[in-house]
Amino acid sequence: MKKQLYRYWLTKSFIISFCLIIAACSEKSEITTEVAKAPNIVFIFTDDHAYQAISAYQSRLADLAPTPNIDRIADNGILFNSAYVTNSICAPSRATVLTGTHSHVNGHRTNGDTFDGSQITFPKLLKDNGYTTALIGKWHLKSAPTGFDHWEILPGQGHYYNPDIISATDTSIVEGYVTDIITDKSLEWLAENSKGSKPFMLMLQHKAPHRKWEKGPAHLDLYEDLTFPEPENLFDDYSSRGTAAKTQDMSIEKTMDLTSDLKIWTEATKKGPVFNRTYARMNAEQQANWDATYDPIIADFQAQGLEGKELIQWKYQRYMKDYLATIRSVDENVGRVLDYLEENGLTENTLVVYTSDQGFYLGEHGWFDKRFMYEESFRTPLLMQWKGTIPSGITNDQLVSNLDFAQTFLDMAKIQAPERMQGKSLLPLMAGSKPENWREFLYYHYYEFPAVHSVRKHEGVTGERYKLMHFYELDEWELYDLKEDPREMKNLYYESSYDSLKSAMTDRLKRIKMHYGVITPKSNY
Repeated sequence: MKKQLYRYWLTKSFIISFCLIIAACSEKSEITTEVAKAPNIVFIFTDDHAYQAISAYQSRLADLAPTPNIDRIADNGILFNSAYVTNSICAPSRATVLTGTHSHVNGHRTNGDTFDGSQITFPKLLKDNGYTTALIGKWHLKSAPTGFDHWEILPGQGHYYNPDIISATDTSIVEGYVTDIITDKSLEWLAENSKGSKPFMLMLQHKAPHRKWEKGPAHLDLYEDLTFPEPENLFDDYSSRGTAAKTQDMSIEKTMDLTSDLKIWTEATKKGPVFNRTYARMNAEQQANWDATYDPIIADFQAQGLEGKELIQWKYQRYMKDYLATIRSVDENVGRVLDYLEENGLTENTLVVYTSDQGFYLGEHGWFDKRFMYEESFRTPLLMQWKGTIPSGITNDQLVSNLDFAQTFLDMAKIQAPERMQGKSLLPLMAGSKPENWREFLYYHYYEFPAVHSVRKHEGVTGERYKLMHFYELDEWELYDLKEDPREMKNLYYESSYDSLKSAMTDRLKRIKMHYGVITPKSNY
């Protein structure tokens, strides 16, 4: 009897002990899973997408060319009204996003530079700390991507139709429209990597709506029956601006080409450079659909014989129809990504970012392209959602920058950002608060001259109201009151009544350059 009782208590003790061990292991497993499941990041990056072309920003184009899926991000999260870039040109902007540093620090000042892939980037740090990382789409940095478990990129600018796709192992032509293809590949990667134990970070980077604004097969006839409102300064004469505005080569009137930009093709031009870049890449069905849309447009244009102001207005309308139709494709594909996240229960633990490498001129000042520190190209769209963390439908007016993405993503993942990074984490703003020490000014520097579009080198500083620009090789200055003159039509720098403001802003520029360690040639102040 004693032996039986002893065995009973021994067995019971063993069972209790075993259960406690299992419970402890289970609890530890849950904790480990919780730690491993840091927030996911889907970073959707477009090329040359003007904030004026997103309906959430309530621009003049919002009613005629809405972007309902991009707007979903703002509805579910936050829209930043004052998001800017450090250098308004494609490759340098991408280098800033990756490194969290200004161009003079990461070494990528112009599109002609090659990115140094050995330097610290946020994808590398995420990967080293347990993230699965991927880059799919436009890269444009010449060197091979580093810091990614998986990458598939376009060569250079890439093509809209039947693009080449480069991977770590080969290059292949993929039939279809580039915006759809990049999204297809991104969704395939998400299906393979979004349900594991590791958090993921995907950089989904579209070519669109980059010049030459080639509509996709599904949108060839879109907007053809519409007339878009013109910007008030479409016929800007730059009378109060300096040499740089007057000598640029990015005007709709003189620079925008009827053949290569606006697709007024003949049988002869279809066999030239345009033919090789676009038309020759299309299959027979794509060519037939293209011709069915554009042949009547070409015939109508040739019959009108437009000149002068009427020709500029026609070019503007043609530009808007093509540009905005490429954005419709982007918007629909953003919807596909958002739907995937919702259908797979990923919205609660995934930050979705929508932004562009810079802004773009949609006829303002009579221009297209970017590069200048004027608002339309300096400012960029920025919308984020992270359900359960970012309140729904909020806006933010604080000064933020593409300099801030790297530190924001690292802060989300609870990874210490290296001292080299120069931005600020946006997490407090995303939560709806404003830190007491938030920045009051931003620094800008454009380096690419002489080059395409002939925009002179310049640097500057902006606050919420006042902006100072210095075209230092010309030693010409421009000062704007963004509240009273939001279109930046009147340069105040040489008016004596603004001497005290000019002095304060010049001092601010000097101090912000010291803060970021900038050395600029011919800084005569």
